[in-house]
Order: sequence, then C-alpha cells, then structure tokens
Amino acid sequence: MGELVKLDERFDKAVLQLTIGPAPANIVSAPLMEALTSALDESEKNKNCKLVILTGEGKHFSYGASVEEHAPKEVGKMLPNFHKLIGKMIAHPVPILARVQGRCLGGGFEVAMACHFLFTETTAQFAVPEIKLGVFPPPACALLPLKVGDVRANEMVLTGENFSGEDLYRLGMANDCAPSDQMGEIDKRIQLFVEKKILPKSSSSIRMATHASRLFMREHFQKYIEKLELLYLKDLMRTQDANEGIMAFIEKRPAVWKNQ
Repeated sequence: MGELVKLDERFDKAVLQLTIGPAPANIVSAPLMEALTSALDESEKNKNCKLVILTGEGKHFSYGASVEEHAPKEVGKMLPNFHKLIGKMIAHPVPILARVQGRCLGGGFEVAMACHFLFTETTAQFAVPEIKLGVFPPPACALLPLKVGDVRANEMVLTGENFSGEDLYRLGMANDCAPSDQMGEIDKRIQLFVEKKILPKSSSSIRMATHASRLFMREHFQKYIEKLELLYLKDLMRTQDANEGIMAFIEKRPAVWKNQ
C-alpha cells in the first residue's frame, strides 16, 4: 500500500488508524481506492478491532476524487469502483470514524459521509463541488438526504458551495467539532471518545450493532446507487457541458457552457 494508505495499530490493536495520502491533496484515485479496500479488509479480519479511524496525511482530509479519472475514457471504470468502495464502507462490520481537518471535498467528502462517526475541526471545509464541473456526485445524492434532509442536500448538490465543520456539526452530520485554533484538540476528543465509549465494549457486540444500525442505509444506498450511476454514465456523460466541465478543469481554463 506504500504511501497511499498508512496503517497504525493503536490501543493494543483494538483501533486501526488509516491515513490516506500523499499530502497535500490526498486524492481519492483508483490506486488509493484499491489500497483503502485492502486496508479495510485487514481490519475486518482482526476480530479484536473495535474501530477504524480514517484521516488524511498533512493539513487536509482530501481534495476529492481524481478529476482525470472522470474523463470520458476513464469514468466508466472509475465510477463503479468508487461506488463499490463507498458501499463497502457503509457495510463495513467495524465502525469507521472520519477525522477531518482542512479540505474535505467531492469524493473525499463522500468517503467521510460513508463513515459511521465524523469528528471535525471548526474551520474544515466540506463540499460536493461537482456541479461546478458540470456533473453531479452520485453517492452524495444517495446519502445526503438521509444525513441532512432534502433541503440541505439540494443546497449542497446544486450549489457546490462550502460548508464549515461547524456547519456540519450544527446540521447533525458531525459527532463533534473541535476548535481549529487549539493544537491537537481534535485528537484529544477522539482519544477520549475511544477510551470512554468504544474500548469498554465487546468487539463482537459492536460488529452486530453496527450491522443492525446500518441496515437501512445499506439497503437505501444499494437501491439508488445503480440508478444514479446509470444516470451519470448513460445520460450525463452524453451531454456536451459535462464533458466540457471536466476537460476545462484538466486543462486549467474556464468552462464554456453550451447549456446542452
């Protein structure tokens, strides 16, 4: 897995921390998806593991998915694989805690919202900005209405604007929100959460309860992600503006919309 996903066993192997990289962007690329899937498989095999902590290397969680892999020749392979990763995270028997600071955008935000817990710093930036590239985020379209309700989900998907960590906590998407100006505060709160609320529990009972608590979300995601994937690949990618938006980003120029 090299530098893409770094593993760190903590609390006598009861907690596995996964750090995605490389910094500063921690892009959710095809190789990183494969490495993260492998790391999650390892946590599942360890019957003593009670929690997985997922974070980004450096100052940010993730700038998002690889835009280059959204190009017409790549997206047909990339998108289904990304959806499999999100589905795997939602169904993972060991709960996953996203530790977020800095930017958490696009596919990175979708990875974070697939986690069971989310701890963030106040000034962290969350967004699904795909609409600015002429496309839409399928996993977010499936999950955000469950997380924040229809009104806020529409706002996030249709505007692509940023929300702070404080915003996410207020909306009920984050379990805790640590002040960004207090060095190490987010890690102190996560450690306290682990020690007080996770470690005293039975690992087998945690896995059963995780399976039960995620039953609705798993079935909901599987019901809609195939339809959203088809809409993206068969309809959206046939439009001129979707292809223009992706290519404009890759070529580092303003998009020229034709509204078709």
